[in-house]
Amino acid sequence: MESDPNAPLLTSNGSKHTTLFRPGTDDIPPITGVKELLVQFSIESKKLWYLAGPAIFTSVCRYSLGAVTQTFAGHVGTLDLAAFSVENSVIAGFSLGIMLGMGSALETLCGQAYGAGQVDMLGVYMQRSWVILLVTALLMMNLYIFATPLLLLIGQSEDIAHAAGRMALWMIPQLFAYALNYPIAKFLQAQSKIMVMAYIAGVALVLHTGFSWLFMLKLGWGLGGGAVVLNLSWWFIVVAQMIYVFSGSCGRAWSGFSWGAFTNLWSFVKLSFASAIMLCLETWYFMALVLFAGYLENAEVAVDALSICTNIVGWAIMIAIGFNIAIRLVSKQNLSNELGASHPRAAKFAIGVVVVSSFVFGTMLAILLIIFRHQYPAIFADSLEVQKAVYALTPLLAACLIINNIQPALSGVAIGAGWQAVIAYINIACYYIFGIPLGLLLGFVADLGIMGIWIGMLTGTVVQTLVLFFICYRTNWDKEASKADKRIKEWSGQNNVVELLQ
Repeated sequence: MESDPNAPLLTSNGSKHTTLFRPGTDDIPPITGVKELLVQFSIESKKLWYLAGPAIFTSVCRYSLGAVTQTFAGHVGTLDLAAFSVENSVIAGFSLGIMLGMGSALETLCGQAYGAGQVDMLGVYMQRSWVILLVTALLMMNLYIFATPLLLLIGQSEDIAHAAGRMALWMIPQLFAYALNYPIAKFLQAQSKIMVMAYIAGVALVLHTGFSWLFMLKLGWGLGGGAVVLNLSWWFIVVAQMIYVFSGSCGRAWSGFSWGAFTNLWSFVKLSFASAIMLCLETWYFMALVLFAGYLENAEVAVDALSICTNIVGWAIMIAIGFNIAIRLVSKQNLSNELGASHPRAAKFAIGVVVVSSFVFGTMLAILLIIFRHQYPAIFADSLEVQKAVYALTPLLAACLIINNIQPALSGVAIGAGWQAVIAYINIACYYIFGIPLGLLLGFVADLGIMGIWIGMLTGTVVQTLVLFFICYRTNWDKEASKADKRIKEWSGQNNVVELLQ
C-alpha cells in the first residue's frame, strides 16, 4: 500500500513528527528468521553479481595500467623497478589519493541524487568536480616538478630519487587525466553505466600491454617508453568516456555545460576535502610502506619486493572496489542510492552481502597465492634476490589480501553515507598513531626489516576494519536516510528543506 504523502511521519522511536524520511514501499521486509535471511541474501547477491563482473573488470583494468608498466620495469632492471615503484607509489600515489578522494565526494552526491530521482543534477555535480580537481592538479604539478629534491629530502637513496624524479616529470599528463577521469567515473557509476566503462577500460588495457612491451622491452626505451604509453592510456580512457557522455547517451544526467557548475563551490570543496582526507590517509598508508623500505639496507631489493607485494594487494583491493561499485544497494555510490530513496533496511542488509562476498573472494585469492608461492614472484622480476624476498613475504601478503578485501567494502559504505570526516579521524588514529609507529618499532628497533614494518601496519588496518564494522553495525539507518534526503535538497538548490529533527 502506498504511504500517504501528507500523513505524519514516524521517527525511529515511533513518535509522530514531520521529518524528511518517508519509508519506501520498495524497502526490504524485516528479516525474522533463517528462511527470510537466505531469500534476501540470494536477492541481494544476484543484484551484486549482475554488476560485479563488469565493475570488477573495470577496476582491475584501470589499476593494471600502472601495474603492467611496473611489471615490465621489473624486467628492465632493479633500479628501473625501484624508480617506477617510488614514483607510482609516492608521487603518483599521493596525487591519486587526493584526486580519487576529492572525486569521491561526487559518489555521495550523485548516488543520493540519482536515488531520489534528481537525475538532472548529476551533470552539474560532475562539472563542479572538474573545476575543483583541475585547479588542484595545477597546484600539485609542483610535486612532480620538484620530485627529486623532495625524495632526497625525505632520505631516499640518490640513484632512486633521481630516476623517480625523471619519471615524475614524464607523468605530469597523467595527473590531469586523473582530474578529469574520476568525476566522469563517479558520474557514470551513479547511473549504473558499468558496461561502457568496462569496454573502454578493457580496450585501454589491451593496447597498453601491447605498446608497453613494444616500447619498454622490444625497442629498449625503458621507463621513458613506459611513461609515454601510460600517459596515452589514461587519456584514451578520459577521451572515450567524454565522447560517450557528450553523445547524449546519459539522457537527463547530461544536458550540456552549465554555469551552475560555478555555484556552491565552497560547500563542494569542503565535502571534496573531507573525502580526500579520508582516502588519502588510506592511500598514503601503503605509500609509507614503500618509503620505509627505502631506508633499509639493500634498499633497491627491499623496495622492489615490497612494491611487488603492494601491487598484488592493489589488484585485490580493486576487486573489492569492484564489488562496491557493482551492488546497486550498497556500493560507494549505490548505498547512497538506497539512502536517497529512503530504503534503510535494504542498505543495512546489503552491507552484509558485500562484506561476506568480499571476504570469500579475498580468502580465495589468498589460497591461490599460497599454492603458487614458488611461481608467481618470477612474473614480476628477473632478479633471484627480489624473488626470494617476495617469497618470504607471501604469508603476510596472503593475510593482507583477506583484510584488504573487507576494509574497502566498509570504507565504501562510509563514502556512500557521507561519513568521510568521521572516518578520517578513525584512519588517523588506527593508521598513523597506532599502525605506523608499531611497524617502525618492529621493523627497525626489533630488527625485523620489511616483515616487521608490514606486520605493524597490517595490525593498524585490522583495528580500523573492526572499528568500521562496529560503526556500521550500530548505525541507525532510518536516521541516515533522513540525512541523505536533507543533503539532496540542500545541494540541489531547493529552499523548502524541512529541518531535520535532532
